[in-house]
Amino acid sequence: MTGSSTRSPQREAPEPLEGPVVATITGGTIIWFVLFLVQLPFYGWYADHGHAWWIWSCLAGGGLGIIGIWYVRGRDAALKRAAAGANPPEGTSGGSSV
Repeated sequence: MTGSSTRSPQREAPEPLEGPVVATITGGTIIWFVLFLVQLPFYGWYADHGHAWWIWSCLAGGGLGIIGIWYVRGRDAALKRAAAGANPPEGTSGGSSV
């Protein structure tokens, strides 16, 4: 007997959770750059022990974070535009009232 005959009924997917996405990505990007700057004075030690890639990983994380900030800011603006278009202000229904 296979398990495919006892499938549970499919349910509707829940709404995605929204939070302070821009602030979260910005905070993470700042942390990556701070980690890069904190490790930079010790570059010689990292290089001698074969761990210089840690420093460059932090720089890459900060750079990708900048791209992420750009992306989530655009996404946030698009969501706000869509919400404003779905709920027009009072008196601007688009129809003519004669």
